[in-house]
Amino acid sequence: MQDLVVTAPDPRRAFTALEWAVEHAERAPERDAAAPHGEGVIVSPIVATREDFLSAEKKLVDIRRLLDRVMMSDDAERGLDALLACGALGALMPEVDAMVGFGDGEWRHKDVWKHTKQVVRQSVPRIEVRWAALLHDIGKVRTRSIAPNGEVHFFGHAEVGARMCDKMHRRLPIFGGEPALQDTVRFLILHHLRASQYDHSWTDSAVRRFAREMGGCLDDLLNLSRADITTKRPEKQKKGLRNISDLAERVRNLAEEDALVPPLPGGVGDEIMKAFGLPPSRRIGEIKKELEAAIEAGEVDPHQPCEAYVAFLAAHAARFSLPTI
Repeated sequence: MQDLVVTAPDPRRAFTALEWAVEHAERAPERDAAAPHGEGVIVSPIVATREDFLSAEKKLVDIRRLLDRVMMSDDAERGLDALLACGALGALMPEVDAMVGFGDGEWRHKDVWKHTKQVVRQSVPRIEVRWAALLHDIGKVRTRSIAPNGEVHFFGHAEVGARMCDKMHRRLPIFGGEPALQDTVRFLILHHLRASQYDHSWTDSAVRRFAREMGGCLDDLLNLSRADITTKRPEKQKKGLRNISDLAERVRNLAEEDALVPPLPGGVGDEIMKAFGLPPSRRIGEIKKELEAAIEAGEVDPHQPCEAYVAFLAAHAARFSLPTI
């Protein structure tokens, strides 16, 4: 009987596989013009195992550098297929590998892996957005449910995906040394559905609240939301993109308006004095500054009638050191 040959883990094999994937992504060889993105079969000349990558973990910085090159390549979709073919995807990110083929079978729905690759390809070339695009739907594998009428749902997949991202990073700190990047990617996964939920019936207060909650990630979130539209129906695609553009415009217009118009209405100081029986004093100016801080924190909306701010102060009288009325 022939002896079984056991190959020892080899970090060089892991890096050789990754470098091949990078070359394949960046070279972007000519494909059959009739073949759509991601449809070509890629065969790697070398396949690295999970043990190979585990043996290379001390060089996570180099692994990330190569993965980033794949993610940021002009043909990132083909690059992801190359990572799959060389074994890197399954070894480093089993949460992503689990999406491959997810959608085929008895309960058919949009193939999550094909959708994910398209979202990455359509994303703006910002590393935060590209990584969020890769991971934004990993929670779908764990949340799929089938309604009695046969409809497929993924309730809570954004929240589950964010937790899976945390677990993935604990297992393999791929963003080690870059906590801001890790936080941004997680935030985008958690909130990637928010912009697509926008409706023109949203009030100005709702739009302001959305922009405030998205904070510095607003532009990245809007870019991810645009990339997440992968429908093949042109009218539906145009409607989705237009909806996000309308939301972005409302956010921009309200920000410009708020920068020009004081948040508190004229005469609010007089109304505060009347309501709480206070004399004219420096304290009235301090209360107005505290109100502006509450507006900035999103506790109360700007540009409301005086009565709204008096009611807010009355509801929080102890906090503002005011008498109850």
